[in-house]
Amino acid sequence: MNRQTNLARTLLLQTLSDGQFHSGELLGEQLGLSRAAVSKHMKALGELGLDIFSVTGKGYKLAKPLSLLDHTTIAAQLSEDVQPLLNVLNVIDSTNQYVKDRMAHLQNGFVCIAEAQTQGRGRHGRTWISPYGASLYLSMYWSFAGGYQSISGLSLVMGIAIAKALTQYQVTDVKLKWPNDVYIDHKKIAGVLIEVEGQLGTSCDCVIGIGLNVDLPKSKMDIDQPWTDLTQATGSPVDRNRLAATLINSLVEHIKIFESSGLAPFVEQWQPLDVYHNKHIKLLMGKTEIEGICKGIDANGAILLETNGMTKAFHGGEISVRPI
Repeated sequence: MNRQTNLARTLLLQTLSDGQFHSGELLGEQLGLSRAAVSKHMKALGELGLDIFSVTGKGYKLAKPLSLLDHTTIAAQLSEDVQPLLNVLNVIDSTNQYVKDRMAHLQNGFVCIAEAQTQGRGRHGRTWISPYGASLYLSMYWSFAGGYQSISGLSLVMGIAIAKALTQYQVTDVKLKWPNDVYIDHKKIAGVLIEVEGQLGTSCDCVIGIGLNVDLPKSKMDIDQPWTDLTQATGSPVDRNRLAATLINSLVEHIKIFESSGLAPFVEQWQPLDVYHNKHIKLLMGKTEIEGICKGIDANGAILLETNGMTKAFHGGEISVRPI
C-alpha cells in the first residue's frame, strides 16, 4: 500500500470512527476523492475485517464506533526510557517482520503496534487473524547478551507478563498454556511468537510478537479453535490505548527481571496459571504422541509430564500440547 492510499484510508476511518453515517459524496469532497474512489477504499477496508454498512441515501457507517491507536496517548503512559522507542503503525504485513527488517539499528525495548496485519503469523507457520482495529498486534525488540542459552523460558515469562496486564482489567480465570498461549475461560485470548537471530556464543536478538484479542468482529472470524476477546471477558468496551501502554509496561518490567535473573523468579508464578496443571494431556511431536499428567515446568522452562509413575521434561519449539 502506497503512502497516499494509506493516508486516504486513515482519514476515512478517522471520520467513520464515530459510528455515524457519512455520505460518500461528502467524504469524497473532504478528501479530494471521487465517489468511486471512496467506494473502492471502503471495499478494501472491509477486506481488512471492518464491518462497514453502505445504505443508499445515507452513506457509510461502521457497525460500531472505532477507537484508533494514538501514539501520544500511549506514550504518555509509558516509562520515560520506552517512550521514544514506540512506533504506532497503520496497516503492515507483520509487526514481527517490521522489527526484523530494522533489527540492526534498534535499541532494547523498541516496540511497534499496528492497527492491522495482512500477513500476521503464529507458531508453526499458522496465520494470526488480524482484523483492523480489533486487537493489539505488537512486537518488541530485545537483545540478550548471554546468547541462546540465556533465553530459555522467555515465552513463558511473556505469558505471565500478559496475564499480569490483564489482571488490571478485573478479568478472572486468566490461564497460560505451555509454551505461549493465554486463555480466559478455556478460550484463547492471546498468543506469543518469539523469533530469534544470532550466532552461538554471541548475543541473541529476539523479536517478541504479541497478539491480544480486544474486540473481534464476530461475523468475519475464521479461527480453528475456541477464542475470546477482552470485550467479551469484561463485558464492556476496552480502551486499546490504555491497554497497549499497560501491556508494554508489563512486558518491559518482566523482561528486565528475566534478563538479570533468568526464569527462576517465575517458575512458582507459572503453576497457578497453568491451564493444564494436574490434568491429562498429550504432547504432539511430529508423528509422535505422548500422554500423561501435566506437572508444570522445570527450572529451564520445559513442560513436565508424568507417565507411568515417572516425570520427564520435554522442551522444543515443535511440541504442541492438547487436552485429553
